[in-house]
Amino acid sequence: MNRFAISPGWRILLADLDLSVDELLRRAQLPADLFARPDAGLSTREYFRLWQAFEDMAGEPSMPLPLRILDYVSVETFDPPIFAALCSPNLEVAVRRISQFKPLIGPLRLRVALEADALTLAIDFVEQDVAPPGALLATELGFFVKLARIATRLRVPASAITLPRELRPHDDYARFFGATPRYGAAPSVSFALCDARRPFVTANDAMWQVFEPDLRRRLTALSAEAGIVERVRAALLELIPGGLATAEDVARSLAISKRTLQRRLGEEGASFKAVLADVRERLAWHYLDRSDLPYSQIAFLLGYQDPNSFFRAFSTWTGMTPDAARTRATR
Repeated sequence: MNRFAISPGWRILLADLDLSVDELLRRAQLPADLFARPDAGLSTREYFRLWQAFEDMAGEPSMPLPLRILDYVSVETFDPPIFAALCSPNLEVAVRRISQFKPLIGPLRLRVALEADALTLAIDFVEQDVAPPGALLATELGFFVKLARIATRLRVPASAITLPRELRPHDDYARFFGATPRYGAAPSVSFALCDARRPFVTANDAMWQVFEPDLRRRLTALSAEAGIVERVRAALLELIPGGLATAEDVARSLAISKRTLQRRLGEEGASFKAVLADVRERLAWHYLDRSDLPYSQIAFLLGYQDPNSFFRAFSTWTGMTPDAARTRATR
């Protein structure tokens, strides 16, 4: 199981918001000395539990919690991977670097899409069956707006923003992002390409060269800690939406041979076919529970060319049709 490092920024943020560290850890059911441990880490569920406790303690004042957090975000609260991103020449390069090293600082993945006139960032999470708090996702999206503003010293706006639909709408979100938010199941933020390529006044390639080797070493260590089943699941979550779901695709992604992949899965009592089915089932439930996507599109996102193949597979996994599953989820 991957564990994610505790950011030193937590103590600063809690102090700024006048919240008790001891109370937060008690509510989250985490060790009282967690922040004092030099190599402390959290699982995905623990990480989300910490955030949920934080959200509960912060209450609901006039300003939404994500915006209160972002108001206090400064360079001194940054993790090393984020601080290193400030050394980038512009936001486009920074977000690609962050997406590469994001596993070091949380159980979320950043998808970066470059379009003709915009750069769009979307957030996925490592474990599909554990829903992240909406405030966490909104804060993550807002962070990139704040990063752009800190690094350019300009009030860079988002060109589009989709916030988690469980968040309560608030006028302050539009004022912060510079765009009227939509609320949906696929949170994302977009920037005009001219803003994404606006030069960072904090750019420092020499400093990046200092940071990069250590970040790569830490990322390699994190990957090595995970078992092969977990690594295959993580690879499939990235590959399946692109139509890549074969053992060859995964082996290539993990830089091992197909034979080695199958042997190592066998050593952990698993098979590629079983792991693939498990990931597809989790993704299917995610799309059925948290989106209104048509079944044909869900089938495509799961790597099925024919929707009927998806219907048959889902029935095999769950004993029900996708329609029955979606109806049950909305009751």
